[in-house]
Amino acid sequence: MTKLPPDTKTRGIHELYAEDPESADRELWDREVDPVTRRGFLKRSSLLAMAAAVGGSIPFADRMPGGLIPAALAQSEEPFTLKGKEGLTVLNDRPINAETPPHLLDDDVTPGKVMFVRNNGIPPALESIDVAAWQLEIGGESCVNPQSFSIADLKERFEHHTYQLQVECGGNGRSEYVPSASGNQWTTGAVACPTFTGVRLRDVLEACGIKDDAVYIGYYGADAHASGDPNKDPISRGVPMEKALEDESLIAWAMNGEDIPYLNGHPLRVVCGGWPGSVSGKWLQRIVIRNQKHDGTKMGAPSYSVPKNRVAPGSNVPLEDFVTIESMPVKSLVTFPRSGIDHALGEAMTVRGHAWAGDLAVNEVHVSIDFGATWQKAELKAPPNRLAWQRWTTTVEFPEQGYYEVWAKATDENGHSQPMVVPGWNPKGYLNNACHRIAVQVA
Repeated sequence: MTKLPPDTKTRGIHELYAEDPESADRELWDREVDPVTRRGFLKRSSLLAMAAAVGGSIPFADRMPGGLIPAALAQSEEPFTLKGKEGLTVLNDRPINAETPPHLLDDDVTPGKVMFVRNNGIPPALESIDVAAWQLEIGGESCVNPQSFSIADLKERFEHHTYQLQVECGGNGRSEYVPSASGNQWTTGAVACPTFTGVRLRDVLEACGIKDDAVYIGYYGADAHASGDPNKDPISRGVPMEKALEDESLIAWAMNGEDIPYLNGHPLRVVCGGWPGSVSGKWLQRIVIRNQKHDGTKMGAPSYSVPKNRVAPGSNVPLEDFVTIESMPVKSLVTFPRSGIDHALGEAMTVRGHAWAGDLAVNEVHVSIDFGATWQKAELKAPPNRLAWQRWTTTVEFPEQGYYEVWAKATDENGHSQPMVVPGWNPKGYLNNACHRIAVQVA
């Protein structure tokens, strides 16, 4: 790993321990200590995870205080960055999660080097990935004829398709909720819209036979649970059959015409655009056709779920009152100019960005320079295909010197617009689609 610029905000292992040592123990190693002595490891899997990280066994582990960062990992105070993803803000390093500053998302098609990273577990070691030997199993109780396919089989047997698909973490914007919600404190950069090439998920499932009672699919990847326990899945989610059988739902081996980046799922992943990124499983090894809603890891509430009804901030919501997130809400992002710029009075300023709306299209985008008191309509392009974001552009003029904020607000085809403030609170901080805004100093 290399050192980030000093002005880049990061959140790695050092900050996790500085913030809350006991919470860091749980988040990084799944470690719980003796409640009386505050020492030791109550789970062998937790000890094994830490031993693997420090490079050897820990003979006196039973005496190790809780909330203590291992010295082997504390030798350097340098923050973390990711090879091939320079410029991203690292929120966590075990598992690896990193978001993209908005100004790096200005391309119509998101380059692989700036696509955000959202991992629930530990990716398979890069050197262990043998593309020629990689197998995808299709099975499940509602699969007529379970089969396995190599990547070469997929390429040879099925028609290839390329779509530009919008992928966004369900927790994008979580950092704005008050009271705060647990999880990675994403701001606005856990979103991307690259092209993916592969075969339709539908074609592969139909080749294996779909029973009449099929209602859901679920996936399993090659990533390992952060605790190191081989009996645990880091995540195993899925989508209803209706979503799985859409034209745009892909089993993909390429992104932007090249191999999928390692941290984004190389060599194979499923992509179901417009829904939380967690349904688009990476390092794909197995898909199951289910006769019930998939019950894999992080399918149950409160994971990727929100309350059925509005709740007061800070409420304790019963699990039976949650509903699983499906299509993501309408949203937009200002990608140019970069927030915090200086601009000369009397000169028009170009403003542009992207807008998206889950399964729907965006109908309009408006921009405001007076904190939402008035709005002007932006030019909005049609998407290159369904489930891709849409480019918007406009120019604004400032009436006098001073501090301004440029706000963007998108409206979907059903007439739903982004709120100007953070929407209804929920325990896990999902679905924040408040207007994005940038700061401009006019002189």
